[in-house]
Amino acid sequence: MTIYALSSGPGLSGLAVIRVSGEGALNILQKITNERIPTPRVATLRNIRKFGSDEIIDRGIILWFPGPGSYTGEDLIEFHIHGSLAVINEIQNTLSKFENCRLAESGEFTKLAFQNGKINLLEAESIGDLISAETEIQRRQAIDIMSGLQGKKFESWRSRLVKILSNVEAKIDFPEEDLPKDILSEIHKTSNDVKNEIKKALNDQKVGERIREGFKIAILGPANAGKSSLLNYLSKREVAIVSEIAGTTRDVIETHLNIDGYPVIMSDTAGIRDAQDEIEKKGVKLALKKAENADLNIVVIEPKSAYFTGVLKGLVNSDKTILIVNKSDLGTKNIENELNKFNPIYISILKETNVDKLISEIRNKLKNKFVTTDDTIITRERHRQHLIQCYENLDNFENKKKEEEFDKAAEDLRLAIRHLGMIVGKVDVEEILGSIFNDFCIGK
Repeated sequence: MTIYALSSGPGLSGLAVIRVSGEGALNILQKITNERIPTPRVATLRNIRKFGSDEIIDRGIILWFPGPGSYTGEDLIEFHIHGSLAVINEIQNTLSKFENCRLAESGEFTKLAFQNGKINLLEAESIGDLISAETEIQRRQAIDIMSGLQGKKFESWRSRLVKILSNVEAKIDFPEEDLPKDILSEIHKTSNDVKNEIKKALNDQKVGERIREGFKIAILGPANAGKSSLLNYLSKREVAIVSEIAGTTRDVIETHLNIDGYPVIMSDTAGIRDAQDEIEKKGVKLALKKAENADLNIVVIEPKSAYFTGVLKGLVNSDKTILIVNKSDLGTKNIENELNKFNPIYISILKETNVDKLISEIRNKLKNKFVTTDDTIITRERHRQHLIQCYENLDNFENKKKEEEFDKAAEDLRLAIRHLGMIVGKVDVEEILGSIFNDFCIGK
């Protein structure tokens, strides 16, 4: 089977790139150009013709990558053509007429690269992350993973466990032979060392996931306190409807921001009050759920609603909350004594008073949460869950210190190794490939 797809972005552009990969690529290249095969990996100018015709569709650059020395590990062609819709559509139409040649599925080129051993599963995921990167810190993290450093750490743990598993299985195969004490000691030392290193990696405050997915900020508060106005101000555009009518926002409104290079997902929520109808009740419930899952909560009140409800007061007592008093231009003297214990920031979005102080506080919270180290190797929940399972299996293994329990201990060790293998793709991972590569764009 041969696949093809537009690998550059859709829409009008100066140039576009169409990829073709598979066993029929060479035949397509010969038929579509009607000239000698270009030198591998050398850009060559060629006329690109319609299927079964001498009519020229476009004149562009051809790059020929014979397998296995290509991105996918198969024969691969790249057509660098003019980026008009007419040219792109006609070339894809021509490719579709070749036997056993079809449009690629999302992420199928990268999936082939993984299946053909060109990259491991971590590197495949990082390619998707790099394509989706919106901020500098996301780009750097994706590049770091593509460099293979994180993969080497997982591989190191796995190879060390495989080595001690061989000793454990030797004891099972030859029960009459006693393992030397130095080997027994090395088995438990290695497993304990790996377990402690995994524990340290898990204790990373989820920085890697936060970089990849975005730092979640929820804006909460009573109705008509200025939550939507704050979202619009920070977004520098009208994301949410602003009205004098209390309760305008009933659903959660989200926007993606780039604050000093940090990815942020900011959510405006329904006003927290005694709901007037069923829809508003659901809005308040969603707001509280957002507060629970957020990395940072911004509670917005205004002088008239300074004596806020018990739910909001409970949120303010959390170290992941910033309290702000909006509409401070209306006067705050009568409420300052009541609120000072919560260290509020008094602002006026209308007058743009002290908003820079709020932004500075948000930046400080972001910097504290995005502290990365060499131990930050987890970037997805999938990685974390496999490491947790690996740690638990190693813990079970450590608890079986008696030699007569080696059969059970070996199974714990095998499971630990399997979970590490699932992260980098060293075992049968067909069940997780779909969920990973379906997030890619077509053509990658």
